[in-house]
Amino acid sequence: MTPRTGHIGLNVTDLDRSLGFYRDVLGFGVMGEGKEEDRRYAFLGGDSGLVLTLWQQAQGSHDSGRAGLHHLALEVDSIDQVRTYETALREYGVEFAYEGVVAHHEGGTSGGIFFHDPDGIRLEIYAESGAEGAPAPSESAPTCGFF
Repeated sequence: MTPRTGHIGLNVTDLDRSLGFYRDVLGFGVMGEGKEEDRRYAFLGGDSGLVLTLWQQAQGSHDSGRAGLHHLALEVDSIDQVRTYETALREYGVEFAYEGVVAHHEGGTSGGIFFHDPDGIRLEIYAESGAEGAPAPSESAPTCGFF
């Protein structure tokens, strides 16, 4: 018996800014929101139900050198969908860890894009296939491991 991931909770510094990113750029629907000044949060999801919760309680940006969340990987159905997100994210001004779609490993068929949200949280949007021939940033480690 292995539990399934129910949802992911992320601490953010500015709920309005994060909602703009996750709702308007990534396309998550707002399923619920807490608007009390000292207890602001949002439940985000889609057809499959609750996916993310955003909690406005962080004091600074994400610190990748501390224990905790390494990155959040979001899967889509095709590399074309990955590229659609890449375009939207570029228009939003997001900084990418690698240039364009990259393979998960040397010679791999799965791959995606790697970037950071407004608080510096590492994110990945990937597809299980379609990245054949895309470069892999490292021959010795998985692409999603050290960005």
